[in-house]
Amino acid sequence: MATLLRKIGLIRLHNRDTEDPKHHHNHRGGGGGQQSASLRGKGGAKSGGHKPQQQHPAGGAGDASPGPGKGKGKRAAELAQRDKPPQPAAGAASGGGPRERAAGARAGPGPAAAAAAAGGSLVPAARQQHCTQVRSRRLMKELQDIARLSDRFISVELVDESLFDWNVKLHQVDKDSVLWQDMKETNTEFILLNLTFPDNFPFSPPFMRVLSPRLENGYVLDGGAICMELLTPRGWSSAYTVEAVMRQFAASLVKGQGRICRKAGKSKKSFSRKEAEATFKSLVKTHEKYGWVTPPVSDG
Repeated sequence: MATLLRKIGLIRLHNRDTEDPKHHHNHRGGGGGQQSASLRGKGGAKSGGHKPQQQHPAGGAGDASPGPGKGKGKRAAELAQRDKPPQPAAGAASGGGPRERAAGARAGPGPAAAAAAAGGSLVPAARQQHCTQVRSRRLMKELQDIARLSDRFISVELVDESLFDWNVKLHQVDKDSVLWQDMKETNTEFILLNLTFPDNFPFSPPFMRVLSPRLENGYVLDGGAICMELLTPRGWSSAYTVEAVMRQFAASLVKGQGRICRKAGKSKKSFSRKEAEATFKSLVKTHEKYGWVTPPVSDG
């Protein structure tokens, strides 16, 4: 019996030792792997259900856990980039290359520049139109007032139908003056003057000169220029009318002992506008330097 039991035990030991070791190992390892995988799955499910997924910043997606110094450096770089002013497009500051500059020149100024230029040109145009309207209304009123004069002191003719260029006939001066006697003796019915009105009339004086006859003295100078302070920018007032200016001129002719020139040859020479303008400019400079002499009230 004991011998039989020993044989059975030897047979079992032999079978165990002769069994395929690879099959035996895979069987054991497979069961353990499945068991460990199952355990790992259970552990991952437990940890995934309770622990939130870590979020990485956009700039450091590859770093799972950046250090404190590295995080501060990235934050400072982000703030500096945010505060930095926007840079113009390439070639904008320097004008771009030759092709870009040529294209810009062909395209012309931008909308903003064109609007600014248009706005700048509209302002002078509107101002010019307003001045023209003011001047026209004032001169139309002057013409109507002169046409209603009862003594026919002066009369007006438009030069080439221009409202701003007048030929004015002075029909009367002081009948006790030598000038009036000269007019009677020479059959001179009137003294002809020309008045041109500037753009900013009545805020600036007209330019006035004698055309005919050729006069001497009476504050009438070369070219027919007239030496009167009220015809200068300093002496002018917008309240002066053409009628008032002509009456003042008639008085100055008499006061200055104006006469009609009767000298042979010289009396036939006509006054010129260019000479009158040069003479008037010179006398204005002289009087601005030395002043104007105002006659007493008794002398008119």
